Amino acid sequence: MNAVPVTAGDIQTPGAAGELLRLATAGSVDDGKSTLIGLLLYDAKSIFSDQLESIERTSAARGDEFADLALLTDGLRAEREQRITIDVAYRYFSTPRRKFIIADTPGHVQYTRNMVTGASTADLAIILIDARKGVLEQTRRHAFLASLLGIPHLTVCVNKMDLVDFSERRFAEICAEFTDFASKLTVGEITFIPISALRGDNVVDASPAMAWYSGRTLLGHLENVHIASDRNLIDARLPVQFVIRPQRGDGADHRAYAGTVAGGVFARGDEVVVLPGGFTTTITGIWGPGGTEVDEAFASMACSVELADDIDIVRGDMLARPNNRPYVARDIDAMVCWFSADTTLAERSRYLLMAGTRASRAEVTGVNYRLDVNTLHRETGPTSLALNEIGRLTLHTQQPVMFDSYRRNRETGSFILIDETTNETVAAGMITAPVSHDSHIVWQATKVSREHRPYPGVTIWLTGLSGSGKSALATELERRLVAKGRPAYLMDGDNLRHGLNSDLGFGDDDRRENIRRTAEVAALFADSGSVAIVSLISPFADERTRAREIHAERGLPFYEIFVDTPLDECERRDPKGLYARARRGEIGQFTGIDSPYERPEHADLVLTPSDGAPAEAAETVLRNLGL
Repeated sequence: MNAVPVTAGDIQTPGAAGELLRLATAGSVDDGKSTLIGLLLYDAKSIFSDQLESIERTSAARGDEFADLALLTDGLRAEREQRITIDVAYRYFSTPRRKFIIADTPGHVQYTRNMVTGASTADLAIILIDARKGVLEQTRRHAFLASLLGIPHLTVCVNKMDLVDFSERRFAEICAEFTDFASKLTVGEITFIPISALRGDNVVDASPAMAWYSGRTLLGHLENVHIASDRNLIDARLPVQFVIRPQRGDGADHRAYAGTVAGGVFARGDEVVVLPGGFTTTITGIWGPGGTEVDEAFASMACSVELADDIDIVRGDMLARPNNRPYVARDIDAMVCWFSADTTLAERSRYLLMAGTRASRAEVTGVNYRLDVNTLHRETGPTSLALNEIGRLTLHTQQPVMFDSYRRNRETGSFILIDETTNETVAAGMITAPVSHDSHIVWQATKVSREHRPYPGVTIWLTGLSGSGKSALATELERRLVAKGRPAYLMDGDNLRHGLNSDLGFGDDDRRENIRRTAEVAALFADSGSVAIVSLISPFADERTRAREIHAERGLPFYEIFVDTPLDECERRDPKGLYARARRGEIGQFTGIDSPYERPEHADLVLTPSDGAPAEAAETVLRNLGL
C-alpha cells in the first residue's frame, strides 16, 4: 500500500482528454455522499433547470437553508423521506479534461450488497468520513470492500469540515486513524482531501477557510488521477459472448466471435488458443463497434474476430495466447460476499456460477473462514455465511472455468452466484487461485506409449432416449470392429450400473457422476488402443461436453453420435416396459417423461430411424469415422 500524504494532490500526470473514469462513493450513512455527487453534477452543469427548480421547491418545503442536492441521486420515495441512499444511482457528467460515471452507493449496513454492486467496476472509490464522527465501522467495511474489489485508487474525503471549525488537527487525526487501518489492506494509492460538500469547500474550488491544505480540490484530483496503467494489457483474454454469422446479398458470409476484450491486445495475424478445447488458430480479421474493421482490439473494447480455421466455438469459450493462458480448472478458491437476506450459504450448497460469459453449476465444497471486517480477524471453522458476511470458499464447478486471479485481472477473476430456484443473485466472488490438490498424488508413467500399440484408440459416444436404438447399434458396432481385428469394448449404461456405478441413483447429480465416471473409463480404454463404445442416455449437454473435454485434455479422439429417435416412437417400442411404468408413476425422473433430455447441438453424427436397421446404421458410423 502507498499512502499519499495530505499534499498528494500535486501529482502532475493529467487525465487524458475524453478519458472515462468510473468512480463510486462509499462510507457510513449520513456522511454526505449524495450531497457531494449533487454538487459535482451542479458545478459541472449536468443538471437541467427544471430539476434544480424542483430540488429548490422540495428543500424549501422541508425548511432547509440550502437546496438539498442529494435529491438528484436519491430518487426512491423511501430515500427522499428518510434522507438515505438505498439503491445504487448512476450519474454521468463531464469536464473539458475527462468524462465520469459515478455510482452513489448506500451507507447502511443492510445495503452493503448494493455498495459492492456499484463499486465492482470502479477505477476509484471516494470514501467519505464525517469529520465529527471519525472512522466508523461502516467506513472500515467499505474500505475493506474497496480493497477486496481491487479498486486501485482510494480518495478519502473528510467531509463536514465546517462543523469542526475547519480544524487541521482533526483532519490529521482522521488521516492517521484511517491510514493505520488501511495498512492491513492491499490498496494501490490513498489520497486525503478535507471538504465540506454542503458549502462546496475544496470540492471544485479551493477553500480559503482551509488555507493550510495545499493539495488539489476533489474535482482537480479526479481530473488528473492516472488510470491508464491500471488496465491489464499483458494477458490477452476474449470471452466469447456471441457467435455472428452474417449472410447478406453481397455475398459476405463468414463466422465471427463477439465479446468484450477482458485483457491484453489482439491483432490481426495473432496466434490464439481456444479454451477450454485447446485448439490453436490465427486471427484473420477484427471488427470494432459499428462493424468498423480495425487492426487490433484492446482491453475493455467490444469487438468481433474472425479466425482462420473452422473450430466449434460457443458462448462461454475464451480466446487467449498459446503461451499466456488463464487457469482452466473446476476447483477454485475465492473470497465471497453474501447478498441474500433470506438464505445462508453453507457447505454442499449448489448454485449457478457466472464467470465472464460462462455459466456452470457449482457446489460449495468448503467454507474455509469468515472474515471480521472491523478487525480483519479470520474466524476459522464457520458453517455458513449470512447477509453481508464475507468468507473464503472452495467451489467445484461442473464445467471447467477459465480465469485469472482477481488481483491480476478483475474481469476474468470475478463471478456471481445465482440461486437457480429464485433466480436471485446471492453472492459476488473474487477468485484467488485454483485449488491445489494433494501434491503426493502423481501420474505414474509407463513404458508403453500410444505409438507402441497396434491401433489408435477412440471413443464413440452414443446418446439418445431410452428405446432409441443405441444399444442395438452399439452391439453391432462392437461385433463388426472385432470381426475386423480392431480391439473394441462396449460400455452399456445398464451394465455399468451393475458394478462401477452401482452406488448411484437416478437423480440429476447421480446421473452427472454416472457420465463422468463412464467418460474417465472410456478414456482409459481409448488410451489403450481400443475403440470404446459408450451407450448411455447422457441427457445433459454440459456433461456430454465434459466427457469430450476429458478426452481432449488427453489428446484422444471423441465422437458424439446422436441417435435421434422421436419420443413417441421410443414409447411405441418400449423394449423394457420403462415408459409404461413411468407413465403410471412407478418410475420417477425418467428421461423424456418427467426429466428433460437436452438434444445435442453439435453432434459429430446424427442418426434417425430412416437410416435403417442397426447393421446399416453401424456401417454408416464406421464409414463416417474411417474405422
